[in-house]
Amino acid sequence: MQRIVFLPDDREEEAGVDETILEVAQRTNIPLINVCTGNSRCSTCRVQIVEGMEHVSPRSGSEQDIAEQMAFAGDIRLACQTKISGNVKVRRLVLDEEDIDVTSLLIQEAGANLSGVEKEVLILVADIRDFTSFSETLLPYDIVHILNRYFYLMNEVVIRHGGKIDNYMGDGFIALFEVKDKREDTLRGIRAAIEMLGVVETRIQPYAGKFFDRRFRIGIGLHYGLVVAGTIGGRGNKRQTIIGDAVNFASRIESTNRKLGTHFLISEDVYSLVKNDVRINRTHTIGIRGKKGLHSLYEVVGSA
Repeated sequence: MQRIVFLPDDREEEAGVDETILEVAQRTNIPLINVCTGNSRCSTCRVQIVEGMEHVSPRSGSEQDIAEQMAFAGDIRLACQTKISGNVKVRRLVLDEEDIDVTSLLIQEAGANLSGVEKEVLILVADIRDFTSFSETLLPYDIVHILNRYFYLMNEVVIRHGGKIDNYMGDGFIALFEVKDKREDTLRGIRAAIEMLGVVETRIQPYAGKFFDRRFRIGIGLHYGLVVAGTIGGRGNKRQTIIGDAVNFASRIESTNRKLGTHFLISEDVYSLVKNDVRINRTHTIGIRGKKGLHSLYEVVGSA
């Protein structure tokens, strides 16, 4: 049976015929990080083949794509995609003090999702329109007061529809909705956004107009996609959050409201799930900053 020597651990382990290097490491408790859980969607399980390159399987298509994107040399391989046919020696590329510390934390706090998991969620991004000009003549207390009033009411709406605010970003926030039944759970996000707009119009705008003589409006973007959910931060300052292209795309959709003069836009991925359950005013096929090609966005004005 072929064997793998892992560095810097200086451990030698047996490898089955159909096992990847990552599978051998996981079976033998060698702390080889893999954020995407071995699905060839990241580069965190990369190793250097120190000896025995002739015994290493060719790169898969997905590994080759990542290797080209990251400009890997030929001896840098993704452990989740690599099998061996003879003895090899590999080096885990987690050698500095910070990476070693992260690895030890992953062992000590198993179950805390420190390494991250992939999941599909509905992402709602909301932002106050022109908040800089809205707040520039207000006292600091008034700015914090109106923001807290807004966030309090929005949080009530999000929770009522089964979502959770994940992160506040100045005058905006990201809310997440778990997706088990795609149609029904997506509709919960749609209804939450529609109610949010109604609460702003009937409760926040009159308040802002009466006490601050300002117009208060928001924009909302909704997208369904794959994210990495995990714990980030340093010691004593860690929190659960999500990252990924789907999050960025949801934010881009929200900001496109300014360009189009709309209040609530959804992506093609969302629309395809609920097209018979929502009322659409216009469909916009436009370029999105940071995304290639044209994308269809749908202006939602109510439930069907």
